[in-house]
Amino acid sequence: MHLAIHEKLKRSLQAAEGLYHRLVLLVGATGSGKTGVLRGLAEEFGSSVVNVNLALSGELLELTAKQRSLRLPGILDQIANQAQAPVVLDNLEILFDKDLQQDPLRLLQSISRNRTVVASWNGIVNSGRLLYAETGHPEYRSYDSVDALIVGMDGTATVDSEKKDREAG
Repeated sequence: MHLAIHEKLKRSLQAAEGLYHRLVLLVGATGSGKTGVLRGLAEEFGSSVVNVNLALSGELLELTAKQRSLRLPGILDQIANQAQAPVVLDNLEILFDKDLQQDPLRLLQSISRNRTVVASWNGIVNSGRLLYAETGHPEYRSYDSVDALIVGMDGTATVDSEKKDREAG
């Protein structure tokens, strides 16, 4: 199964090259194997996986709460600048911290404007909605329309549905 997901990620990366936001999200529940798939992908491209929690927490440690909120987007952009292409991001939980007052999806989209980004997303796609955490959880997020390509750990991928749309249309 992971091999099929790996192939869908590669196809999604190719498809993302022509998009406004070159963002590919690998969506799955905690423990579903996203990190292993991302490591395999990064290895194939001669890149490495960036642990966002680790990279950002080190940079934000000395800042006040207000400075953290204001500087986080720029720091994330610098982290992405230092990574090899494609930028592979894992462990994004810090972006959902309520105290940082950020929109995690918008942050990922902004750094994917000038580079291709693959990021893990702890959550699910349900009836076309991208979800993070459970309803009622302080970090819960729900997005109706997502300007990104999505590959699910369940084997689904938006590149598959777009291909079917082109063949049917």
